Amino acid sequence: MDHHVKDLALADAGKARIEWADADMPVLASIRERFAAERPLEGIRVSACLHVTTETANLMRTLKAGGADIVLCASNPLSTQDDVAAALVEHYGVRTYAIKGEDTTTYYSHIDAAIDHKPHVTMDDGADVVGRIHSDRTEALADVIGGTEETTTGVIRLRAMAADGALKFPIISVNDAMTKHLFDNRYGTGQSTIDGVIRATNRLIAGRTVVISGYGWCGKGAAMRARGLGASVVVCEVDPLMALEAVMDGFRVMPAVEAAAECDIWITVTGDINVIDSPMFAAMRDGAIICNSGHFNVEINIAHLRETAVSVREVKPLVEEFVLADGRKVYLLADGRLVNLACAEGHPANVMDMSFANQALAAEYMVANAASLEPGVYSVPAKIDKEIAALKLASMGIEIDELTEEQVHYLSSWQEGTV
Repeated sequence: MDHHVKDLALADAGKARIEWADADMPVLASIRERFAAERPLEGIRVSACLHVTTETANLMRTLKAGGADIVLCASNPLSTQDDVAAALVEHYGVRTYAIKGEDTTTYYSHIDAAIDHKPHVTMDDGADVVGRIHSDRTEALADVIGGTEETTTGVIRLRAMAADGALKFPIISVNDAMTKHLFDNRYGTGQSTIDGVIRATNRLIAGRTVVISGYGWCGKGAAMRARGLGASVVVCEVDPLMALEAVMDGFRVMPAVEAAAECDIWITVTGDINVIDSPMFAAMRDGAIICNSGHFNVEINIAHLRETAVSVREVKPLVEEFVLADGRKVYLLADGRLVNLACAEGHPANVMDMSFANQALAAEYMVANAASLEPGVYSVPAKIDKEIAALKLASMGIEIDELTEEQVHYLSSWQEGTV
């Protein structure tokens, strides 16, 4: 079986970790059991460009149980877990192209290997496969019936493509599912981002000033977890509604240049470019640690930092020290890539259980309904969202109430008012 992973000798260790994650992913396991019986993806070629982690491995197992023929490649050069990639090849028969630390040329060669699979369904974290198919590999469009996208950044790209009339097939935005972004983005990103910062630096969070750029669901989660560890949290925003929400949530809000003078640790989660730029570097306090938890490493203007620094060195793995002309030092984590995956293990399995349940069911829905869908970006059907929430509650042993017939009638009527 063709593949490109670091070392197949890591496969047994990867398999043990995949099984450990699977024990905390009961919703996906229940879908896998149904898929194995019904085979809804029989004969469907899937090209997945995702973070190659233990949780992703369990999604691949689920798609394969449903009959899919899968090729998996990494969606970020630093997010691959090499033992997991080896296990997918050796133990689960999934063609995998992913090596942690791969250079840009290798990264895109892996994406091309996934496209060479002639996918019927694409599955993206960041829309790199879709972007490549629409630019350099347009011959692959003939086979694609649809796709899924899991990240905020990817959905932004896809909606821009749709608005320009460039998108040639339908894609389901898994990120829009309530059971994805309310939990994965908030609790998953929140915990794993702080985990990545701590693993990389071993710095105490309590008593530090942590700046969060972006107060979407990922930013909310990171701010919440930083405060929970004793940090003084500052939020930087461009959206007045988000900024107001941060204020009402008890955080200080200020412009980024002002925040730079106070920050000990700065985390970007906006999905935009050059969020930390030259004015912030000029104002930044000595010893500041900066990192990114957005999908692409564009949120920090690393090029400017490298051009203006008088010296650069790696002080520990994935921690670079930049000495500026006036002697101040700035520390960059993971080359500005996803700190939660590059420096830690990514989101916990329990929250990815719902996100990947959405991926699996969205793929099933796309195969069943692609013929009736025009090119564009679609939300996950509400029925799927509620089904996943119900399965998650059941797996936790939690029961909820049901409406009575009287209550259903009242909510669907307009005749009754003040009594």
